[in-house]
Amino acid sequence: MPYEPPPELATLSLGQLAEAIAARRLPPLDQWAPAASGDSEMRIAADGRWFHQGGLISRPAMVRAFASLLIRDADGRHWLMTPTQRLAIAVDDAGFLATDMQVRHDDNGRAVLAFRLNTDDIVLADADHPLRVAGTADLPAFYLGVRHGTEARLNRSTYGQLIDHALTVSEPEALAVESAGLRFALTPPEPAA
Repeated sequence: MPYEPPPELATLSLGQLAEAIAARRLPPLDQWAPAASGDSEMRIAADGRWFHQGGLISRPAMVRAFASLLIRDADGRHWLMTPTQRLAIAVDDAGFLATDMQVRHDDNGRAVLAFRLNTDDIVLADADHPLRVAGTADLPAFYLGVRHGTEARLNRSTYGQLIDHALTVSEPEALAVESAGLRFALTPPEPAA
């Protein structure tokens, strides 16, 4: 059966977003403890494209399948996990790319930020999927927690959507957004002296 991408993020209610998230069946990576390790000879480029032995993986279904096996350990290394082995994968920046953002409101009227990833996954910014800012004030980089320690970097248009939303709900000198009852500052941390 061919893969049918979900409808545009802008057309989905918060309930439909929750259903799409629940419908995505992911392997139980946190329950696996493979004994063997190796190298996948794969790389995820900063623009979200996946490569194997230098060649582009052009089939979206393959990328989605591999992405469902992606974890990042406490040392920041990325791995593709199976029940029997874990394979190192080179990641230039982040394992995923956030390509769209929409604001929805829950039953209590609280804002919930919904992000679509380059793998068609949908992630709601919350305590398990926090937003963080790295870089500098001149060149900030915005990231969203995805799963198993992995993150998505917000692409330029999604970053623009986030900042546009922030400017409508906060003061420019204290730029921040709220999602699922949590407040996320959108200014990079001050450099250490």
